[in-house]
Amino acid sequence: MTLTGPRPDWLTFDCYGTLIQWDEGLMAAISTILSGQAGTVDPGAFISTFDGYEHALEAERPHRSFREVSALALEKTMVAFDRAFDPADAEILTGSIGRMPPFPEVVETLRRLKDAGFKLAIISNTDDAIIAGNVAQLGGVIDRVITAEQAGAYKPSAQIFHHAWNSLGIAREELVHICASPHLDLVAARDLGFRTIWIDRGTGRKPPEDYRPDARVPTLDHVPGLFQAAGWM
Repeated sequence: MTLTGPRPDWLTFDCYGTLIQWDEGLMAAISTILSGQAGTVDPGAFISTFDGYEHALEAERPHRSFREVSALALEKTMVAFDRAFDPADAEILTGSIGRMPPFPEVVETLRRLKDAGFKLAIISNTDDAIIAGNVAQLGGVIDRVITAEQAGAYKPSAQIFHHAWNSLGIAREELVHICASPHLDLVAARDLGFRTIWIDRGTGRKPPEDYRPDARVPTLDHVPGLFQAAGWM
């Protein structure tokens, strides 16, 4: 695929799954939590159920912090799997998130993009305190971090994207959004009409059937090549 249109001033990124190893980190945290439980639970099935509760809770009003959402989702999932919930389990989960590392190619690629003159921002479904540990691992190149806590809404809601664009002082035509999340970011892109690059890391997640991203690559280090082909680098 070849990107078209004006060179963006800003590149905005989803964080977890795009820059940070979310699936791997979540599996490790859930495995730790379940290791203290009697009997056997399939961690993959547990995480799938947890994801469902998490996204449902994020859509509810009034807005809850991600710390609250993740704790409630974990409690509901424990009950669904007939396991005892301990509030300390929620601390294990949220405490692990900020320590989740970047994918191997991320820091160097972000530096290349920064050196090419792009401004870099993160738009993430999390709280400021939680994401701070992840941002600290990204080499000091991120210009802005916009969270669900700041916006009072979670992706794919238009509210968090409009809040981000207003905060950055840009129109949707002045950015390209880079993400790995079809069910959140690509749904929003379909509805709001901003350009996207989908980082398809082979998780099996698929974009909406009625939407195609502007470009699709397997890892972040393919993005500079796309930009070079577009005449942006």
